[in-house]
Amino acid sequence: MAEEPAASDVLSLDELEAVSGARTGRRHLLSVLVENKPGVLARIAGLFSRRGFNIETLAVGPTDDPTVSRITLTVDGAAHPIDQVTKQLHKLVNVLKIRDLDPDETVTRELALFKVSADDGRRAEIVGVADIFRGKVIDVSKRSVTVEITGTGAKIEAFEELVRPFGLVELVRTGETAVTRGRLVT
Repeated sequence: MAEEPAASDVLSLDELEAVSGARTGRRHLLSVLVENKPGVLARIAGLFSRRGFNIETLAVGPTDDPTVSRITLTVDGAAHPIDQVTKQLHKLVNVLKIRDLDPDETVTRELALFKVSADDGRRAEIVGVADIFRGKVIDVSKRSVTVEITGTGAKIEAFEELVRPFGLVELVRTGETAVTRGRLVT
């Protein structure tokens, strides 16, 4: 049996996973309907933080009802701890509904903005790459091009890999947003 490191030892990610099982590889996409009031997001984020979960992506926006917002977040965790956190989320006064979305029954999208270094000679090449990914050029300056890409995380990462050699000046990504496929009976 491996000896656990002392509290003052610095661990690599692999060592941490071996000792604590900190990363399970199981990704959860949670959709949380909440009352649109100040402090609700902070309380929800605090609940995950206190239980040692890292929120990987987070998207918040209004719904068709202006008094209700939807929080979509992704976390890594085993099924049991997520169940405990969702039960505790239900106890928060401003939480109306929580769903752990099944990836096979869900459509997800993310938005990313890429500012890429582009002189006159390379601009057409960058625009060509953006066209392949159905991206939209939203700003052009003397030294850069800003491209909007919408799609899955894998699509955004693939675009990033292709434009990075041009000189990636800045990258901004939203969290995933999601909706279940087909008609949902509630």
